[in-house]
Amino acid sequence: MKLIIINGPNLNLIGTRETTVYGNQTFDAYFESLKTKFKHIEMDYYQSNVEGELINKLHETGFTYDGIILNAGGYTHTSVALRDAVASIKTPVIEVHISNIFAREEFRHNSLIAPKCKGSISGFGLDSYRLAIESFVGVE
Repeated sequence: MKLIIINGPNLNLIGTRETTVYGNQTFDAYFESLKTKFKHIEMDYYQSNVEGELINKLHETGFTYDGIILNAGGYTHTSVALRDAVASIKTPVIEVHISNIFAREEFRHNSLIAPKCKGSISGFGLDSYRLAIESFVGVE
């Protein structure tokens, strides 16, 4: 099985940004722990703060990977272009969020991407990514 995690804007700052919301572990360190836990899965990781680069990565991986785990960050609530990119590919996408977007500001309660995804997971910290992986492969 081949999965990719795609993170959007500001998620390169996980571990230093708003640690009360996002925690103090870097995503790179967390990703290494995921690769250790799921040794039988080929996993890749990509992060960009640029909407067009995220769309390009979805197009690049959306026909050859078995699953995509997407945290579009703030683009979740604003990007029709990312929604269209998810709708245009064959690989199933699971939307994830570290924080519970429904417990935050009102504008974060709406996801333009979710209706085009296989499912959405939010509010479990970095473990939202692990839960997404488990939904693709079954619980370990």
